[in-house]
Amino acid sequence: LQNHANDATPLSMPSPQQMSSTFSQIAKQIEPTVVNISTETALKAPTKRRRSAPNNQDQEGGDMQDFFDKFFNGGGGMGQIPDGARERALGSGVIMDPKGYIITNAHVVGKADRIRVKLMDSVGNDLYDAKVIGMDEETDLAVIKIDAKKPLPYAKMGNSDSMNVGDWVLAIGSPFGLEETVTAGIISSKGRSIDRSRQFQNFLQTDAAINPGNSGGPLVNMAGEVIGINTAIITQSNGYQGVGFAMPSKIAINIYNQLIAPGNKVMRGSIGVGFQAVDSQQLRRQFGEGVTLSSVTPDGPADKAGLKIYDTVTAVDGKKISSGDDLVSEISSHKPGSKVKLTVIRDGKTMELTCGIEDRNKLYGTGNGNDSDEDTADSKPVAAKFGVTVRSISPEIAERLDVPANKGVMVTDVKPGSLGEDMGLSRNDIILEVNRQPVNSDEQFRKVQSTLKSGSDVFLLVRQGRGKNAGTILLTGTLP
Repeated sequence: LQNHANDATPLSMPSPQQMSSTFSQIAKQIEPTVVNISTETALKAPTKRRRSAPNNQDQEGGDMQDFFDKFFNGGGGMGQIPDGARERALGSGVIMDPKGYIITNAHVVGKADRIRVKLMDSVGNDLYDAKVIGMDEETDLAVIKIDAKKPLPYAKMGNSDSMNVGDWVLAIGSPFGLEETVTAGIISSKGRSIDRSRQFQNFLQTDAAINPGNSGGPLVNMAGEVIGINTAIITQSNGYQGVGFAMPSKIAINIYNQLIAPGNKVMRGSIGVGFQAVDSQQLRRQFGEGVTLSSVTPDGPADKAGLKIYDTVTAVDGKKISSGDDLVSEISSHKPGSKVKLTVIRDGKTMELTCGIEDRNKLYGTGNGNDSDEDTADSKPVAAKFGVTVRSISPEIAERLDVPANKGVMVTDVKPGSLGEDMGLSRNDIILEVNRQPVNSDEQFRKVQSTLKSGSDVFLLVRQGRGKNAGTILLTGTLP
């Protein structure tokens, strides 16, 4: 070997970290505030769910997806249900008030006939019956209360906005009924949306082990503060795979305070607009950064303020808006009766509009959907370049399907593997516009689509749903 001058810096052994000691101190501090929740529910024969309108609005209809549905209660089909059968499930919660107020997940207690709570210092099967104070299915949060006859230890809420990716956290709960289980991990991501049909998510993602039974338990920072309520996991094995989600404390605090107030319900602001749930390059190329509107509720606040379909909202009260989640979060945080200033781009020009805020529960009706699979055989089908077949809508068909007459063309078939399928078109959807051009007949449709060439961006304004559940959405794609 040749001799060389040794200019390398020697390695040194770092001092042992005291993380284990920190974990144990936090666990000792927070564990007394975490409870085990057991529920009983009378089983009923399953019924077919009505499909909710698929458009994404600054409001939302339809049932809350139970994130733990396939494994929280054992998973699998229920088959034939005998009379008197009862379903039992376990979850977690965290005490927020010495008087016995507990925050947990709505899917833990929402359908229960009986809710019982076990405290850390409970002896044997010493359980407390709990009552539901209020629930908010849109954030999957609930508040329950027990009468413990004594002041209870309670947790301190932290600020989830102060958490960064890579920060250490602990998850505490009763996975598989194993009480007072503590797991450690980090914040893996922020602002996660795991179900595009839902809003008000913006989850914290963590690799701290979360399993069935952890639902409703706290995610805790290194100061011993609750910065999230454990809600969901993504799994292919019905167990922990390193991807868990917690509702941030910023949202949980707001929901908790509304649920314990008189009325015990959550009130959110709305301006009455819809937008595409998933961002796309085509939309950004055409309309720029921001949230491009696909619907404006007639006589709603946005309509009265002058907003129109294809407007792109870029800021609310000067705060930049980059996604639909940003828009929903900002608008819903305002009280009904207040006003906001919207920065909007329309046909390349920037403008500012003042828009009122209304209660979303009053602004949107629930109504009944209608998924009739009617055939529009009284018009000749037209094959589209993006892999679907459409027909004109006659007044008779419009009346049967509860849709406007001579307004758009109806999709009667979607070719598997086509661009139309990739874009999200389904049978009975109504295409109202193609690249901002109205298509109110098969003749208009043929004329507009004749201008589409290979490599062209395609923008479809589509009406989905029936009756009061109907809404419009923008679908985008690029012709192969």
